[in-house]
Amino acid sequence: MIRQLSCTTVAVLLLLPCLGLAQEPRKLAPGILRVIPSEPLTAETFQGPIPLVNVSKLDWDPHYSPKSYTLREMAAKTVLRRNIWNLEFAFKPLRMIHVDIPQPTGKMRRQLIWYMVYRVKNNGHHFVPVALQDKFGHKTYVSQSAPQVVNIGAADPSGEIRFFPQFVFETLERGKSYPDRVIPVAIPLIEQREASSAKLLSTVEISRVSIPVSTPNSDRSVWGVATWEAIDPETDFFSIFVQGLTNAYHIDASPQGGIQYRFKTLQLNFWRPSDQFFEHEREIRYGIPAVSNPEEQAKILKNYGITQRLDHLWVYR
Repeated sequence: MIRQLSCTTVAVLLLLPCLGLAQEPRKLAPGILRVIPSEPLTAETFQGPIPLVNVSKLDWDPHYSPKSYTLREMAAKTVLRRNIWNLEFAFKPLRMIHVDIPQPTGKMRRQLIWYMVYRVKNNGHHFVPVALQDKFGHKTYVSQSAPQVVNIGAADPSGEIRFFPQFVFETLERGKSYPDRVIPVAIPLIEQREASSAKLLSTVEISRVSIPVSTPNSDRSVWGVATWEAIDPETDFFSIFVQGLTNAYHIDASPQGGIQYRFKTLQLNFWRPSDQFFEHEREIRYGIPAVSNPEEQAKILKNYGITQRLDHLWVYR
């Protein structure tokens, strides 16, 4: 009787994924999932004053008011303030898998796919600039931590955040860039190989999901997978850039009229001591290699655009 009950229980557990019922996330061995904590900065909640461009028509001298009251002069002294939210990013080791991909001719082509299984988590406690007024009527701003903030200047009782990811794979020494490409036929194979109890969402699917705030007793993380194909087999040093984990950005403006928005981006560094003849995932290393020759070490660091060995860093791009 006990044996029969055990078999039934096993059968039900095997059917859970097919029935679409929720399951507890599978517990991973220590060190498998690398967690990159968000790094919010109070300085990201404001910027300015910034140079005004293409506003020459607003430059005029009033006859009955001070020039400091004109729209141009007031705008030139404006400090831009915004709410800042951040998501926690975690990822499993970068891996490879061969997939048969349908071609326009109707035939199948076997392709080596690089992929990264990742998790995004909304821990709340985002930054909100709050104005404080002194006894003279002057306003100063402090950044307070708020558990429920969504988008710029908006709040939502549920505290949910949408993740619109952009994954870019860049081979540093060869100067090639590979945006993440959604490969539907690859995702079921990756799920089967990873034995993931959670659904792995593509970069398009995950952008449709609202990520609620997680608590110590309730993990509401969302799992996804980024995939790349046709990576140069001679790649040795490379980085993966992840955008969409925060709404922090920086505006670069010049008096000559140029304006550029640069978004806070997570840079993950990797290297691969291999050649183009036998590509396999066991040779992929997270971080930057250490060599005894100072000149060679400086050359390697230059490829990554940094001056010291860092596994990851936050950049604006």
